[in-house]
Amino acid sequence: MEKKSFTFDEIKLKMLNYCVYQDRCHYEVEQKMREFLLIPEAKEEILLYLIQEKYLDEERFVRSYIRGKFYIKHWGRNKIKLNLKQKQISDKLMGRCWDEIDDSDYQKQIILFIEKQSGSINEPNAFKKKNKIIKFLLSKGYEYDCILDAFGLMEY
Repeated sequence: MEKKSFTFDEIKLKMLNYCVYQDRCHYEVEQKMREFLLIPEAKEEILLYLIQEKYLDEERFVRSYIRGKFYIKHWGRNKIKLNLKQKQISDKLMGRCWDEIDDSDYQKQIILFIEKQSGSINEPNAFKKKNKIIKFLLSKGYEYDCILDAFGLMEY
């Protein structure tokens, strides 16, 4: 199958639409541009245009990503951080954006998971049950200290 070729303006419009559909980071846009046979100068020109016209904004992307992954998918900070690192987002930028997650919401979510898991895990041994819940929360990306704090707040 032959690859369809596009003009520079068509590719620019495709990339603009890609960014309008949802917030993107530079890494995602660069990956998407690999689909098209572009010379480095053309890629740079498109990237620069998207940034200047505010279609591509790394901080806006990170803030939106953090909010979505926590409030919709209920991921913990560790899992969010790992996924942002895969998208080549710097620790410094992430550090500026963690305020998107309210600390009390974070703690409430952990407690909610503990309560939900307590009801669904059929384990008579309380120690083993607690360990299973902790493992689950760690797999969702929550920090061990935050998990223990949540257990401490509950009458577990």
